[in-house]
Formats: sequence, C-alpha cells, structure tokens
Amino acid sequence: MIHVIATIHTAPGRRDDFLIAFGELVPDVRAEAGCIEYGPAIDLATAVSNEPAREDVVTVIEKWESDEALVAHLQAPHMLRYRDRVKDIVVGVEIRVLEPA
Repeated sequence: MIHVIATIHTAPGRRDDFLIAFGELVPDVRAEAGCIEYGPAIDLATAVSNEPAREDVVTVIEKWESDEALVAHLQAPHMLRYRDRVKDIVVGVEIRVLEPA
C-alpha cells in the first residue's frame, strides 16, 4: 500500500468552486481498481496547529494498493476531464507519495 498527500493550491477565492468539481470526481476515483481511500480535506483553524488555516488550499488524502494503481489513476479518462475542468481554478499542485514505515 502507498499513501498520497496532494496539496492543491487554488486561485484566490476559488476553493469552493474546486471542491464542487472535485466532489463530482470522487465517486469515479473510488471505483478505480486499487483505490483504498480518496478524499479532500481543508485546513481547520485550531489551537493545536502552529500554522494559520490556508483559505485557498485543499489537501487530498489518498491510499492506493500499489504504485501501478496510482499511475493508472493519473491516466484515467475521468482524471483527464477533471484536470481540464479545473485548469483555471488550480494554480499549483504538490504531490507526496509515501509508504508505511
């Protein structure tokens, strides 16, 4: 199993627009072979955090059975349509692929 943490930076004030498009994508991704977990999260302002909440960031938390499943996911037709749909909303993406220690 591998873990993926994707940090999506949206254009100022466009996070809600992104979350709508992303929400429509989630069922297709969860139905993919090898997908264990896939969902968005946003920063929560709390006394525990030592950083301020980021208003234009969505963190996607993923778990995949294998690197091959992740590669197939990135090439899936619904992912290509999604990337085209959000190209004017997303200004940056950082992806971390991790393995359990």
